[in-house]
Parts: sequence; structure tokens; C-alpha cells
Amino acid sequence: MTQVKVRLDTVMETALVTLYGKAIDARMTPSILGDEMAVQAIEKIDYDFSRLKAMNRRVAPYAAARSKHFDDWTSEFLARHERATVVHLGAGLDPRVWRVNPGPGVSWYDVDYPEVIDVRGKLFPARSNYRMIASSVTSPDWLTQVPTEAPTLIVAEGLTMYLHPEQGHELFSRIVDRFQHGVIAFDGHNWLGIRIVNIMLQRAFGTPLLHWAINDQYEVERAEPRLHCIDALSALSAPSAAALPWSTRMFTRLIQPLRPLRDLGLYFRYQFSSARTAHPGGE
Repeated sequence: MTQVKVRLDTVMETALVTLYGKAIDARMTPSILGDEMAVQAIEKIDYDFSRLKAMNRRVAPYAAARSKHFDDWTSEFLARHERATVVHLGAGLDPRVWRVNPGPGVSWYDVDYPEVIDVRGKLFPARSNYRMIASSVTSPDWLTQVPTEAPTLIVAEGLTMYLHPEQGHELFSRIVDRFQHGVIAFDGHNWLGIRIVNIMLQRAFGTPLLHWAINDQYEVERAEPRLHCIDALSALSAPSAAALPWSTRMFTRLIQPLRPLRDLGLYFRYQFSSARTAHPGGE
């Protein structure tokens, strides 16, 4: 097997961390995500994954549960729209398009930095109605490469917290300007979550990387009034969290009254359209 070499920088290493987490989960019994393509990708990469101290068997189920949640939201959107466009922002090395396996009426775009897209192209096979776009998500360039006719789902898992608030606000406004009809689904951390994860990242990468704390859904609506929140829930209370260890589920019950702890991680879904309607399909 030809090994894929990666150029190590912070962007690539964070992409490797999440891919490695999916591979660890796939090898566990039971597996939350069951992502065998992640295992195959790990085996192709010329890299000592034991160096990634930020990811292990204890952390991997949480990463897998998060991805499972966004897979489910994606599948729900596509169940409502046989013809649709999906844009996976900050796709990293995530094989989501193969896990969701959309039908022939769906056009799917993965967007990430050129060095990440280059590695994706070496790890994963081509498929119909699927395209990769090499671009920073904060650049307006990628938007002009995605058609606007169909209902559009923007998925941004593990992305917004790396942006500065003004970058995130501008990104959302550009999306609404361009597509006008669809749903944005993403996760975030509150102020305490940002602090805790930055401590972990400092240890793993030598520098804190997170900037944008989102404490409730109203911040995004204030910054971009054309967005309407249809879901905002704690990551620990999401349906996919039911597969996490029993100790985590017990901890979740104990901290329910303590909002800063309960909302360390949050999942958001916002609808945008010229004729707004308030239900999760993004009609």
C-alpha cells in the first residue's frame, strides 16, 4: 500500500486528530459511528498516530457522538429534500459524505484549506455529485463555486470555535446572502468550554487555538437577524449522547441545573430563507 505523507502543521494535525478519533471509535465495541473508512484512511497515512495525545479511547466516543449527531441532522435534511446541496465547511479528513451516502439528487461540496484537500484527494475515492473546494472557509471564493438553486444545508462541525467572532458573523452573513434558502448546522462552546479546551490544546499543540465562545443562540441571531434558531441543545443531552459511557450520562444528570457546565458544548441549527418558516426542514 502506498503511504500518504502529510505536511505537519496545526491545521493538518487537528484534522488528523478527529480522523484518528473516528478510527479509534470504529475499533471499539460497541462503536458509535462505525466509520470503517476512517480506519482505512489511518492505515494509508505515513504518521505515528501515538503522538496525538489529545485523542485516545476515552475521548474518541465523544468525538464520534458529535459526528453522529451531525450525520443525523444531515440525513434528516436530505430526507425532506431529495434534490439539495450540502456544503461541509472545514471538512478536514472526515468521510461524512460516504457515511451519509446521499442520493443522486444531492450535490455535495467539502471545503477546507488546500493542504487538507490535497490529502483528502489521496485518501478517499471519487464519487458522483461530489466535489472538493480548496479554500479557507473565511474567504468568499468558495461561495461562488457552489450552485444556489436547491435547498442548501451548511454543516460546520468543529469549526466555529476556531474563528474569531467577527469572522463567524461575516461567514454566516455571506452564506445567507449567497444561498437565501436552507439550514446552517454547527457546534460551539460556551465561555467555559473555550477555556477548558484551550488548556488541552495548549498541552497538545503548544498554543490555544479557540476564539469564539457562543453562550446562547441569540448571539448569532443578533449578529445576523436573517437566521432563525430552530435547535439549540447541549451536546451532553443530544440523542447521540445516549451512546456515551454511563458515567457521562450520570454526570449529565447531575449538572443539568449548572448551565456553564451543562452547555460546555452546544449544537445549533439555524434556518434562513426569504420566506421564513419555523420548522427543522428548512422549507
